[in-house]
Amino acid sequence: MNWDIIEGKWDQVKGQVQQKWGKLTEDELDQISGKKTELSGKLQEKYGYAKDQAEKEIEEWKDSIQ
Repeated sequence: MNWDIIEGKWDQVKGQVQQKWGKLTEDELDQISGKKTELSGKLQEKYGYAKDQAEKEIEEWKDSIQ
């Protein structure tokens, strides 16, 4: 699934995001609003990931969803 589709269906996929990264709150997911860079930043903040690691995690998650 490409990121444009994820962004467009954010309300439907944010539950999957929260399952994967449980430290993200509902409010944070609303703020992210499907933006990949925002998600990356929040993962770096909450999980202490380096930028490259956050982007890798996002890509792996994106490739795993239907």
